Amino acid sequence: MTSPSTPFASLPAVWRDWIMENLERACNPLDMANSMAASGQHSMAVARAAIDEALALRAAPGQAPAASVFVAPQQMPYIDLERNLIAVQDRAVEVLFVLKQPQIILLGNVLSDEECDAIVAHCGTRYTRSTVTGETDGASMVHEGRTSEMAFIQRGEAEVAERIEQRLAELAHWPAECGEPFQLQKYGVTQEYRPHYDWLDPDSSGHRSHLARGGQRLATFILYLSDVEQGGGTVFPGLGLEVYPKKGSALWFLNTDVNHQPDKQTLHGGAPVVSGTKIIANKWLRQGRYG
Repeated sequence: MTSPSTPFASLPAVWRDWIMENLERACNPLDMANSMAASGQHSMAVARAAIDEALALRAAPGQAPAASVFVAPQQMPYIDLERNLIAVQDRAVEVLFVLKQPQIILLGNVLSDEECDAIVAHCGTRYTRSTVTGETDGASMVHEGRTSEMAFIQRGEAEVAERIEQRLAELAHWPAECGEPFQLQKYGVTQEYRPHYDWLDPDSSGHRSHLARGGQRLATFILYLSDVEQGGGTVFPGLGLEVYPKKGSALWFLNTDVNHQPDKQTLHGGAPVVSGTKIIANKWLRQGRYG
């Protein structure tokens, strides 16, 4: 018998039923906790504890309670900021700028000119019109707010990409297999990506299928593969911050807090290019193995 003081028993009946029904449907517990927290009625800690308790209640008689299904809050990718230079592989990456909340870090010397050129050359003419993820069905769709062109480099496809992926994994202290493939974006004059979030919305039916493939996007790397004559900055409108592209540098930011809750301070966009061509590569780090 569950004590009335336990997290699950203290929930309203409608929430207890909701948890049990979604567990029966084999929904992802982390997605469920995110939805509960997003409702504004429960803290993330209460949501996780209640779901863990519900899982224990569903266990077979005599079976030992399972360990928590949730990633510990301290398990987050991070950049080591103890020094101004970070030694990774054969490079000394420069820490150029740090904003603490939300965490945004500008890194220099992440890629060599030759590596930038090799990635760009590898994609050649493979670019197609960029898309966004539909909130209702999860399908890729063209959107007027994103006018760039995109191309992907899958894991194992190119040696230079593999080398850079391992470097980023070392920088972020996060397994390479927990990252999405490189997504290149090419912006010509006037092309832009209006302000948006990189995190996936657990309350959006279209995003849930993407969350099931590796969990939330905890962090973002934006690799600048070209210099831009004018415009094309990465803007954070709510923070009054704009970062201009510099070939070989990278912008890093966390998309969530330590409880893996989406951070609405991370609203950002790609400002229109005024002169020249901007080419970047996005690398999104997930909670778990991406696939």
